Amino acid sequence: MNRREFLTASGAAALLTMMPRGVRAAPSSSRCRPTDAAWPSKTAWKQLNETVGGNLIAVDFPILVLHKDPNSDAAKQLWRNLKNPYFIGDSPGLTETLGWVDGWDTKPSVYAVAARNAQDIAAAVNFARENNLRLAVKGGGHSYQGTSNAPDSLLIWTRQMHDIQMHDAFVPRGCEQTLKPQPAVTLGAGTIDLQAYEAVCTEAGKYIQGGGCLTVGLAGLIQGGGFGSFSKHYGTAAASLLEAEVVTADGQIRIANTCTNPDLFWALKGGGGGTFGVVSKLTVRAHELPEYFGIVNFKVVASSDEAYRRLIREFVSFYKENLFNDHWGEQARVYPDNTFEISMLSHGLDADEPKMVWQPFLDWARRSTDYSVKWPVTIGSVPARHFWDVQWWMEHWPQAIFPPNGSRLQTLIDDVLVHVIPQPLLAYDNRSGAGSDNAWWKGNTGECGWYIWSYESLWLPESLLESNAQERLANALFAGSRHSGFELHFNKGLAGGPPEAIAATKDTATNPAVTRAFALLIAADAQGPAYPGIPGHEPSVDQGRQASRRIDQCLNELRAITAEDGAYVSESNYFQKGFQQAYWGNNYPRLAQIKANYDPDGLFIVHNGVGSENWSRDGFTKL
Repeated sequence: MNRREFLTASGAAALLTMMPRGVRAAPSSSRCRPTDAAWPSKTAWKQLNETVGGNLIAVDFPILVLHKDPNSDAAKQLWRNLKNPYFIGDSPGLTETLGWVDGWDTKPSVYAVAARNAQDIAAAVNFARENNLRLAVKGGGHSYQGTSNAPDSLLIWTRQMHDIQMHDAFVPRGCEQTLKPQPAVTLGAGTIDLQAYEAVCTEAGKYIQGGGCLTVGLAGLIQGGGFGSFSKHYGTAAASLLEAEVVTADGQIRIANTCTNPDLFWALKGGGGGTFGVVSKLTVRAHELPEYFGIVNFKVVASSDEAYRRLIREFVSFYKENLFNDHWGEQARVYPDNTFEISMLSHGLDADEPKMVWQPFLDWARRSTDYSVKWPVTIGSVPARHFWDVQWWMEHWPQAIFPPNGSRLQTLIDDVLVHVIPQPLLAYDNRSGAGSDNAWWKGNTGECGWYIWSYESLWLPESLLESNAQERLANALFAGSRHSGFELHFNKGLAGGPPEAIAATKDTATNPAVTRAFALLIAADAQGPAYPGIPGHEPSVDQGRQASRRIDQCLNELRAITAEDGAYVSESNYFQKGFQQAYWGNNYPRLAQIKANYDPDGLFIVHNGVGSENWSRDGFTKL
């Protein structure tokens, strides 16, 4: 659609009439909807379009083709594209998650400002405030809880704001007399992880604490707290924030750092995206990059329930003695079918060190007929500077997993070989004209276009690793696995990390429980792509509710042995009880006061965000 010619007679009204039942929002609310007499006139929208340089667009909803003609070639192509995160990210009317059973369905805004800078964002904020409009903000669009979309709204879309600038000696504005210069990088609000990693790690030889998924937006990640594979070493993404340029509800473009607007700065470090303002730029610390990142992947299958319980118990002890440090991140996966899977990454260890670490555990498993170690077993290291180098992976796979002077197949123990997985780790954007570096980890493909049945998380305190608590932890993990599979994300619990990473994370708004936790337990289930009203692709509501019950029972087994019920805001239950305490702990009263100071009328409202308890779930009616 030509952005400068979007104001046609049919425009948004035609889009509304095409919406299937259930896609249109209910009429009448305190915020204005397109069906209300107070909805801005065409002239008003035209003026906004001119103010933002012709970058106001009527938002298309690609899923409509599935309702209109589900058997067409266009519909089939859309189903394929819904497994491509770059296609989703390039569509202002789509989000990575398509919905949540009994919770929400993705629905497009009426119009979007495709922002180029803070001035465009300010114009959109002022227009929304002056016309009493529901406002939504989207960069990466990865929100599981639907916070990056809202029907009948004006969307601020930052996708094209991805300029990146490296600094050798950055000092936050106003801090020249108090802080020393340090390496840093300034990122536009639409920058995704891969863009940042390529610029900072591959090209500049530094490290930036982004996320694990390569298409997540950095702005939303940081405002949610943010974890990457190596957060156990570097701290959360929010802990690396040095300065932000942000547009607040009054339309002012503000600088926030530890010296200027320090309260707003603190709130942006983990207080939740889309809550305190619209970030236009972020400047974050550039860390030192190690020589190697390592990869460890394998599965062990137990022959009986009792053997599985012993396997979990052995791993708990092994983790405490060998992995409970800042060298190790990512996951152990515990499945109901008595399969235990390791998918972990190491920081700063060469090819031989991970093998030496893991040999005792694999020796233990292989000594018993109760266990079988499944192929392939992958243990190796990758030059850290190339870990996110898409072209390098294309040229060097599969030998890339070992240093240049290593062999592709190396003896681990006895006759078990460290085997290189023959399939590439990356998937690629194969659309015509797509960028050659448009790639993502294959493991994240399942999240593209999914419809969530249930998703819950719980931080597990390091006290459970004490020798007198390990049996209790292992029994609870086994009991949880009888209800549902789950993952232990060790990089999302910072206990065991260096003191400086812990201290920096404590100075953020994230629940302090993260600094006392050795892991974040996540249990989830979903289907997809799926969307309501599409024959053959309807969300399975009954299955979703059953999954939700199983997952809740799984988490209850672990809640019973933890002292606090903390959850990670970006990866948690849509129906999270006591979300204020779960997400932010004793930081919530301070966040609520900052929200009242900068957004007293609640222009920025997201589901389960700070201050959202004062609004209806859809963000239209003040309670």
